[in-house]
Amino acid sequence: MILYGLCGEDPSVHFSPHVWKVIMALRHKGLDYELHPVAFTDIPKLEDGFSPTVPILRDGDVLVRDSFDIALYLEDTYPDLPSLFKGEGGRAMARFVEGFSQTVLHPAITKIAVADIHNLLAPTDRVYFRKTREARLSQTLEELASNRFTEAAEFPRKLEPIRHALKFQPWLGGDGPLFADYILFGAFQWARVTASVDILKADDPVRDWFERCLDLHGAIGRSVRAAA
Repeated sequence: MILYGLCGEDPSVHFSPHVWKVIMALRHKGLDYELHPVAFTDIPKLEDGFSPTVPILRDGDVLVRDSFDIALYLEDTYPDLPSLFKGEGGRAMARFVEGFSQTVLHPAITKIAVADIHNLLAPTDRVYFRKTREARLSQTLEELASNRFTEAAEFPRKLEPIRHALKFQPWLGGDGPLFADYILFGAFQWARVTASVDILKADDPVRDWFERCLDLHGAIGRSVRAAA
């Protein structure tokens, strides 16, 4: 298998939250893969323009895009390997967690880390990234960076639904991690690798959960250095 994942100027610094979901899913399934790092501006050249974004997974002659679609593909194609969902309920839960992550956590992390992400990129990618993100966010990167400490201070209160779940079980998936855990892990790993300010307090149960996620699957999450 080949997994195409976003990287900075240093190809070893891969930071996409969506790619990290797939990395964890592949490891969970015990599947071998090669991670091919790719820059923002090179994504349109991949697989004859198959997708404007990564992750892209090639499994033989099959191409799959979108992290959730890739997880579903892995689950359905390799049903005898450890399950990512443990049934329809797990799939439905993961959809809810995806919505929470992408509508609550991702916008906040973007505001905190967007200027740091820019600085990780190669020069050509920096031009592209600044133009597209400033248009999307209606602020300059410098304006966003000036507010990152305020955004980071407000971030922990957004995590109360996660803390509530962790009162009753060690993982969102129950006794062990499932794709729902990997969705949230992707968001926090994105912040860990890019943001110059820490978003998790030392005594936060979510930090304890995240540290355990980093240790999963041979500590693959720790293979990329933390920014902060």
